Amino acid sequence: MAPSLTTTLQQETGLLHADSLSSLKLQSSTFLANDHPILTHVPPNIIATPHYKDNTAVGCFVGLDADEPRSRHVVSLGKLKGIRFTSIFRFKLWWSTHWSGTNGRDVEHETQMIILQNNNARPYVLLLPLIEGPFRASLQPGLHDDYIDICIESGSTRVTDSTFRASLYIHVHHDPYTLMDEAMKVIRLHLGTFRLLEEKTPPPIVDKFGWCTWDAFYLKVHPQGVWEGVKGLVEGGCPPGLVIIDDGWQTFCRDDETVTCEGNLDCSIPGEQMLGRLVSFEENSKFKEYRSRRDDKEGMGAFVRDMKEEFEGLEEVYVWHAFCGYWGGIRPHVEGMPQSKVVAPKLSKGAEMTMTDLAVVKIVENGVGLVEPEEAHKLYEGLHSHLQSVGIDGVKIDVTHVLEMVSEEYGGRVELAKAYYNALTASVRKHFKGNGVISSMQQCNDFMFLGTQTISLGRVGDDFWCTDPAGDPNGTYWLQGCHMVHCAYNSLWMGNFIHPDWDMFQSDHACAEFHAASRAMSGGPIYVSDSVGKHNFKLLKKLVLPDGSILRCQHYALPTRDCLFQDPLHDGKTMLKIWNLNKYAGVLGLFNCQGGGWCPVARRNKNASEFSHSVTCFASPKDIEWNKGKHPICMKGVDIFAVYMFKDDKLKLLKSTESVQVSLEPFSFELWTVSPVVVLPKNSIQFAPIGLVNMLNSGGSIVSVEYDQQENLARIGLKGHGEMRVFASEKPVSCKMDGAPVEFDYDDNMARLQVPWPSSSRLSVVEYLF
Repeated sequence: MAPSLTTTLQQETGLLHADSLSSLKLQSSTFLANDHPILTHVPPNIIATPHYKDNTAVGCFVGLDADEPRSRHVVSLGKLKGIRFTSIFRFKLWWSTHWSGTNGRDVEHETQMIILQNNNARPYVLLLPLIEGPFRASLQPGLHDDYIDICIESGSTRVTDSTFRASLYIHVHHDPYTLMDEAMKVIRLHLGTFRLLEEKTPPPIVDKFGWCTWDAFYLKVHPQGVWEGVKGLVEGGCPPGLVIIDDGWQTFCRDDETVTCEGNLDCSIPGEQMLGRLVSFEENSKFKEYRSRRDDKEGMGAFVRDMKEEFEGLEEVYVWHAFCGYWGGIRPHVEGMPQSKVVAPKLSKGAEMTMTDLAVVKIVENGVGLVEPEEAHKLYEGLHSHLQSVGIDGVKIDVTHVLEMVSEEYGGRVELAKAYYNALTASVRKHFKGNGVISSMQQCNDFMFLGTQTISLGRVGDDFWCTDPAGDPNGTYWLQGCHMVHCAYNSLWMGNFIHPDWDMFQSDHACAEFHAASRAMSGGPIYVSDSVGKHNFKLLKKLVLPDGSILRCQHYALPTRDCLFQDPLHDGKTMLKIWNLNKYAGVLGLFNCQGGGWCPVARRNKNASEFSHSVTCFASPKDIEWNKGKHPICMKGVDIFAVYMFKDDKLKLLKSTESVQVSLEPFSFELWTVSPVVVLPKNSIQFAPIGLVNMLNSGGSIVSVEYDQQENLARIGLKGHGEMRVFASEKPVSCKMDGAPVEFDYDDNMARLQVPWPSSSRLSVVEYLF
């Protein structure tokens, strides 16, 4: 079980490193960080309440007094001028992404967080909008002259107030990653409505290879197709441990159809299904009519049982459902279903500034069949109890952020969300072990602060788009770069609440290897949405082991410091650099994502082909944050790193201060395994394990390292099979595998040997004697 922070958070909040002098205060209409201005011309109605640690104000809660009670307040926080920032904002109702700038006018509407860059004297500064009572806050550009405004809204004209004291939290620190960690612990105690990722255990699917039916079938998913899909992957040597049966298994219909007709279960017109409402918790006729191959059992339960029995490695079967049951919610007046009411959705002014989205258009057109908030438990209990009874292990929950559009009559968006999330949390704990959820279409602070008591895994990017739904043929490429940037930067914020899931991809896509490399080092689950029989097994076997497990990093991937405040999508010069940690080595990923992204004028993502060209950057072992995560890697006494470059298939020795220039063409990548070099004292042998170089996350294969200094021996525990390499300054005298001598090659200061898949154990032990 994951550790509980209940008794320790009080001691941990606000921690600063002993050498840090970072402080924050509001003085003479100016917010000062280490006495350096960050926001000027702060209005007199802005009120700051310091948060202290050891007599130093390391943060403050910010509120305001308005002239009259209203359901929506937009108030200036002050001017931001000439300080580089990185931010996360909602570009669609459901999805957030990265945006950077230098002045208040550059801030986007529906901004969920801002980090201000440091300089020699000023620390990093976090501005984090919060929920306060029935109100929720976000940041946006002021009307003129580089002001930043805070928008505080309830989502209901019936819920008004004029006094706020903690709608924003500001925190300072000299380390941008620690900044986020410390601030979230402060907010965790302040709100008490969510739990941090480190307090929870992600579901076991994060360590399994998976297959999702969506891009393979869309709504035409059916049992025979799912069976053939799993069978093909198993026969190809990449058995899935997870199957997600996406949209298309439920019983729904439109309001103009009879309840018994089940609607058009094979509809292929984009968005057509979004007009449907759920009419039964049970599966539709496609799955209900399944007949077991083994006995006379039928339905979803027989299908799930048969799959798990036939395909030994398949342990987890998830299904998709929408947050309110289906896209259009629950149909009213249907026997056996909780009572519902069709509510006309309305977008907030901030949400109106987001990108036009087909799902939003259809939901606004059709309305939502909403179950009363006090009855929300009947929705989730009815659905999840049935799913558990037929052997389903978890759910992918989509269309999560629909409630804010229908909250007028229900106490506003925060109160409505609390009721639904409390009901969902109770159901997930009862039916899916408390963590059997992939949360999706949820990238807003309402969800993060209210919906993460038990949910521990969620999407951190927009959908994987194999082509551009708007019809741009170049979208096959530039949308993939967008996806990488969404996931990497969103994880800065969301990774504190949920384990980042970088979504599925297709192994036969034009940018499949680009995606595969990012998933390999993401630290999250790896699953594909390949059509049946259309697989790139050569690529998949760089991700998946023969038992369906994967080599997962110990942390989650984040942008490196030198690109935190840059634009890796359309400045024509910045490489996306992301880092992660394995147990004994770091990973550094370099990705050329330039070529398209958010356009503030068009208010949508669009092609920017003028920036899609070769990009050059410098990369170094110091780009990796070795002291972060649950299991930091000790750097004491480490002077040199063995760096294995996956694409170049080369090894370099680098000091922590040294860097290498790397150039990449558009939508190409390089992965570095960065392994600290140790010295075996007997003969001063330099040694560093690299791992299985046939796997994209080579270093993830190393599960144990022991050094016998008297024997001058290195013993490596290994997961997987293929070509194992280690750096050694001298050729080993001999090598053994599981106690038996084996042949090996020694070239370019690397000892190389072949590791077969173990017959009795999933681990091999390789010994190097010098």
